[in-house]
Amino acid sequence: MDSTQHKSVKIAPKKLAGRWQEGYALDYHTVSSLYLGENEYGHAEYCTKRSEVGELLYQLKYHRNLTAVEPLANTAARFVRSWRPGAEIFIPVPASRARAKQPVLLLGKAIAERLNMPFESSWVNKTKKIPELKNVYDYDERLKLLEGAHKTTTSKVKGRTILLFDDLYRSGATMNKLAELLYDEGKAAEVFALTITRTRSNR
Repeated sequence: MDSTQHKSVKIAPKKLAGRWQEGYALDYHTVSSLYLGENEYGHAEYCTKRSEVGELLYQLKYHRNLTAVEPLANTAARFVRSWRPGAEIFIPVPASRARAKQPVLLLGKAIAERLNMPFESSWVNKTKKIPELKNVYDYDERLKLLEGAHKTTTSKVKGRTILLFDDLYRSGATMNKLAELLYDEGKAAEVFALTITRTRSNR
């Protein structure tokens, strides 16, 4: 067996409710967050403890630590093999902001490779620029911003069983809209959802 298969971490999968047939996050992003007060600039400070996968994802997303990709991909692939959703195509959620190296694409490609699944990052595309939804707290407002924001190719998606992937799940607005798109416009047979972590709240 390839030695990279041994590098994985413990998880506590959380079920995700949505337009998909079934969905999971590997764990919560944070375990606890203690308010410490405000710093000299008047900004709130917290002492945050993250889950194992949450810490790895944090290091990848915000500190560009690429060594986190391997254990996260191994862990996610191990979970999907035990879950067995029966998906045949791996589609990542389009990134919400421009980065030199996109975590969702790095992770998605690595997971798909380990599962021997086609990784199709061009089957769902943005049609317009939208603000980062983490800064929009009203769920209905998020849905309005997402209206008509993506497109898919029906000829490619029709009749397929899709595993829709994102790195971090907050409100689920984007993933739900994309699942709806894949079903209604793409005519997908089934859509399953997978994320590395999810927030404890829907914000």
